[in-house]
Amino acid sequence: MNKLFYVIGASGAGKDTLMNYARTRINGSATVIFAHRYITRPAFTGNENHVFLSNEEFNARIAANLFALHWESHGQQYGIGAEINTWMESGFNVVVNGSRQYLPIAQQIYPDLKVILIEANAEAISSRLAERGRESTAEIKKRIARNAEINADLKNCITIQNNGTIEDAGEVLVNIISLPPKPVTTV
Repeated sequence: MNKLFYVIGASGAGKDTLMNYARTRINGSATVIFAHRYITRPAFTGNENHVFLSNEEFNARIAANLFALHWESHGQQYGIGAEINTWMESGFNVVVNGSRQYLPIAQQIYPDLKVILIEANAEAISSRLAERGRESTAEIKKRIARNAEINADLKNCITIQNNGTIEDAGEVLVNIISLPPKPVTTV
């Protein structure tokens, strides 16, 4: 099985932007697949192209074991489809946009997952969240304060600083996820 890259970081750190950059930059030239997320938030709100599901649809997929990973955050449900297992078995590295709070569970399910932490300073995060336009000033302050409260084990993660240009941090991400996958052998 190949690598599962679990990208995390505070809201506004630039996860979606860097993943979109890497997706465009790689553009099928490496054995990397970017998993979309299923979210109970309408599509195209923000920078992430996700699949919108109603709460009922989401729960039906949980009941049918169609998610490899799923969690709740900020009043929304998030899921990563079970198809990621087939992709890894077929020789692809898979990149998912994960959750810091869900990380311990994801590590139990996928003990070999590689955690990539996207970080940015508070000024950059505040500015990006304001540009995104989904939260009020008070909600932005609450999100920034929440960053310090999340206690995930990040000692073995790969950290990318995203305070400069998209290209600088994006190229770092491209180089990490494009590492040659392990060959798939069939018997």
